[in-house]
Amino acid sequence: MKSCDVVTFGEAMAMFIADHPGELHQVEHFTRALAGAETNVSIGLARLGYKMRWISKVGNDPFGTFIIESLRKEGVDVDMVLTDDRHPTGFQLKSKAESGDPQVHYFRKGSAASMLSADDVDPASFTSARHLHLTGIPLAVSASMRELAFEALRIMKQAGRTVSFDVNLRPPLWNSQAEMIEVVNSLACQADWVLPGIGEGKLLTGRSEPRDIAGFYLEQGVKLVAVKLGPEGAYYRTPTEEGFVEGFRVRAVDTVGAGDGFAVGLISGLLEGLTVRDAVRRGNAIGALAVTAAGDSEGLPTRPQLEAFISASCIHP
Repeated sequence: MKSCDVVTFGEAMAMFIADHPGELHQVEHFTRALAGAETNVSIGLARLGYKMRWISKVGNDPFGTFIIESLRKEGVDVDMVLTDDRHPTGFQLKSKAESGDPQVHYFRKGSAASMLSADDVDPASFTSARHLHLTGIPLAVSASMRELAFEALRIMKQAGRTVSFDVNLRPPLWNSQAEMIEVVNSLACQADWVLPGIGEGKLLTGRSEPRDIAGFYLEQGVKLVAVKLGPEGAYYRTPTEEGFVEGFRVRAVDTVGAGDGFAVGLISGLLEGLTVRDAVRRGNAIGALAVTAAGDSEGLPTRPQLEAFISASCIHP
């Protein structure tokens, strides 16, 4: 098994973005793109020069081929992606929002990715990486993906690797809010770096302030909590330090993918040995760039683009 820097897994979908604003049932023309939190992170890290591995299942259909080819073009290792002849690749429709979050409608029930299980994945696919990135989405998609998430975490922690977890709550995919909170927190408390949004943190912990939300996870042994505050920036806390890092001012085109961009910046910064504060600042920068394009990953920068954006900004550490 060839080595890589970061490994992740999850469900990718073909995405059709409305070319014009309006209700989805009224839209006649769409532009195809790629969707998936874990694929966004994979593309973002690959563009920064990291060796990325993405694990999943896709259907034996044009959408599945599109996903594999798109990631391969970005330099992401897709050798561990399986093809399922019986189940289709999921897809989604997304509105063109004039302000706020776009409307998204999913067609993913019974998808090939939802059939992915721990039995499908060689443990070496994980341990040959330096770092594992997880999100809360596979925990909600199916029981088998949930089992794989906990197994991947166990394997990597046992091997002494670091694990990041972006909670990425998807309430409609869960049987109940109580189940969602219990399962997501169970995994979060075993991760090294936890990345909730402020609204997610309030729901998961019952605490309202970023410092207290972070404290909830630090009390369970988490090493770093970064609470995303949207355009305002992010708050971070470790057992020995804490702080707030202001966000970057940009014109938002599509807010989807901002959290994934933040994860790209934080993970890459920490793996490169940046201070926590500087890693969070990079996360804010990439999160800001992510919202400047209509697709979920189209705004994610290359390293020269990132450096130019930060240099041009009037915000200082």
